Amino acid sequence: MYSWDFTPVVANADLLAVGLINTLRVTGAALVFGVALGLVLALSRLSRRRLAAWPAGFVIEVFRTTPPLVQLFWFFFALPLVIGIEMTPYMAAVTTFSIQSAAFFAEVFRAGIESVERGQWDAARAIGMNHAQALRRVILPQAVKRMIPAFMERAIELMKTTTLVATISYADLLFAANEVSQKTFRPLETYTVVALVYFAVIFLASLLARRVEFAMARSGEGTLR
Repeated sequence: MYSWDFTPVVANADLLAVGLINTLRVTGAALVFGVALGLVLALSRLSRRRLAAWPAGFVIEVFRTTPPLVQLFWFFFALPLVIGIEMTPYMAAVTTFSIQSAAFFAEVFRAGIESVERGQWDAARAIGMNHAQALRRVILPQAVKRMIPAFMERAIELMKTTTLVATISYADLLFAANEVSQKTFRPLETYTVVALVYFAVIFLASLLARRVEFAMARSGEGTLR
């Protein structure tokens, strides 16, 4: 029978802690850039100008339908050959997951904006607002409240996807786990601990998402599905 021993893993907890911090760094940066770029893509796709709508639609569809690992390898290995600038693992990871998240966030933004009643646009114009003012002051505040649960769910999925960065030698939690496993010869204990860490972080994020959605429902705000 196998004799469990977590002592070597605990002795290397600092490596796992650094890996978790690096995972959260990539996730946080990709969320920030992804939301900003996603709004730009959504507004471009909703534009009546084809020169804005078509490129935005192309980017969204490409990054929603191609595997994240292929995207990550392209930005890390192929893009430097095109632009002549070397990409660090962190840069490649943030770039990849920012654009990929933006593609998904763009659809959330688009659905949220379109869910706001047409009368809200008409009312804003009736009091003298132009399109940009109506969007910023009337439509987006209402749409964002409905989109928050969807955003949080996407953030959770993003954190799961970031485990792919270990394939390009970025020192995330999974990469650190590989090092600890090889160093201690305790893969079972190491990956059990890592699985529990991911479970704890993602479970807490899921609880937060549910609380936010429940609060929205109680306040009378709809949620975007």
